[in-house]
Amino acid sequence: MNNPNYTIRNAFPSEFEEIGKLLINVYSQLDGFPKENEQPNYYKMLANIGDFTNHPETELLVAIDENNTILGAVVYFNDMKYYGSGGIATQEQNAAGFRLLGVDTNARGKGIGKFLTQECIKKATDNKRQQLIIHSTLAMKTAWKMYENLDFKRSEDLDFMQEELAVFGFRLKITS
Repeated sequence: MNNPNYTIRNAFPSEFEEIGKLLINVYSQLDGFPKENEQPNYYKMLANIGDFTNHPETELLVAIDENNTILGAVVYFNDMKYYGSGGIATQEQNAAGFRLLGVDTNARGKGIGKFLTQECIKKATDNKRQQLIIHSTLAMKTAWKMYENLDFKRSEDLDFMQEELAVFGFRLKITS
C-alpha cells in the first residue's frame, strides 16, 4: 500500500532487530504501560519481533519513507491461532488480527499508525476474513480513538489480563 510519502511492505530479516528496538522504545515510553523490569517476557517478545514471521500467514509490516527509514511497524496475523494473546482471541475462526503496532516517536502525527491499520484491514478484506481483531491498553488511548474512527468496536469478550495489565479487545466487522 502506498501514499505519496510512505510505503508499506514486509520487513526484511535484516531489519528485525531495528524494528524490535523501535517497538521497545515506543512501548517503554507509554505512560502507564509496564516497564521492562515489570514484564521482561513482553519486552523480550518485542526485541525478537521477527520471530512472528516464522508462523504461517503472519507478516511483519513496516512503513518506510523515501529514504527507506522505518517509521512504524505492525504484525499482521491472517490466522488467529498464531496471534499469541491471552483470552479467547486465538480461538476465533475466519478472523485476522494485528498486534504490536508502533510508530517511531519522530514520525508521530503523520498518519502512519492509521496507514498501517488500513493496510491490515485491506489484507483481512482481501483474504475474505469476516473480522479483524486487535487489543489495546489504557496507556494506548490515542490509538483507541483512531481504531474507533475506523469502525472498530469494543468487544469485552476479548478482554484479558496480562499479569497486572488490563488488555481490551476490539473487533472490526468486515463486509465484502
